[in-house]
Amino acid sequence: MKKKTTIYDIAKVLGVNVATVSRALSGFPAISEATRKAVEETALALNYSPNKLAAALKSGKTYIIGIIVPSIQSHFFASIINSIEEGLKNSGYRVILYQTNESVESEIKGVKTLLEARVDGIMASLSLQTKDVAHFEEVVVQNIPLILFDRVSPLLDVSTITMDDYKAGYMAAQFLLDQGYQKIAFVTTGRQVNIFTERVRGYKAALEESGLPIIPEHIILGGLSIKDGRYAAGTLLRGKNPPDAIIAGDDFTALGVIKKLKESGIMPPEIGVIGFANEVFSGYITPNLTSIDQHPNQMGAACAELFLKMIKQKNPYELLEHTVLEPTVVERQSTAKK
Repeated sequence: MKKKTTIYDIAKVLGVNVATVSRALSGFPAISEATRKAVEETALALNYSPNKLAAALKSGKTYIIGIIVPSIQSHFFASIINSIEEGLKNSGYRVILYQTNESVESEIKGVKTLLEARVDGIMASLSLQTKDVAHFEEVVVQNIPLILFDRVSPLLDVSTITMDDYKAGYMAAQFLLDQGYQKIAFVTTGRQVNIFTERVRGYKAALEESGLPIIPEHIILGGLSIKDGRYAAGTLLRGKNPPDAIIAGDDFTALGVIKKLKESGIMPPEIGVIGFANEVFSGYITPNLTSIDQHPNQMGAACAELFLKMIKQKNPYELLEHTVLEPTVVERQSTAKK
């Protein structure tokens, strides 16, 4: 096995002491430009790779960011992660991913693991089960930058990047109303997670403004999955007052709704269907799905930019920021005008 090049090897080639090489590589100002250049060229020629663990112990920085998400299978969260990585790469930061699978127990373990790894910051989107956020308070106590995105908690006084979810729910309902639908149902999670409760609140506001009644049987609170969408659609179709349009809590749930409608001999847009997140598959299913775009690339870029701003502050929590992104409707076949 080929021996790994060390700063001792570079010093030997150049005939200088090890301290000079170390200072040149770390940008020490007292080193001459000629010496610094000679050290860097020799390091490159010898394929020298610095010991990042040793550097981290010395500087107190690991240049690693922890990202906690409910699921990496979702295009929405995958896009956020990609944009965070892109936004941080020129600053030398790398990321560690932790997937909770919507489990608060897993989320607690994730925070503990990342703190033990001595990450320089944590960005997180809460699981559906998360109510108590004491495990995140430890991050704040240690003065490590914490940013919550998409799913956040009012119990944590930290910076956040979110979408205007009230407006998103309002837009979804108003878009259907503009298309001519009158009896609009909403299928979403029963968990009291802020983004989902805000969307329902926006949906109700749109109906009230249009002078339409809010029908309790038209609001199905269950889970968020293809299976949950199928079940909810079946419940709505069997009801005494079936809807003529259905808003689903996310695109996977909307896919389940469409499957059930088609099994029942109903092809959207006969009953309109709209989802959230604008997942990649939404444009390829039949009929393709109208969805509320939550702009994950903007969300990820905003997270990276905010983190780089926070680490320049002596206290990362001195100036908190709350960025709210605007949703947009991506119109497709599932909601064609009646």
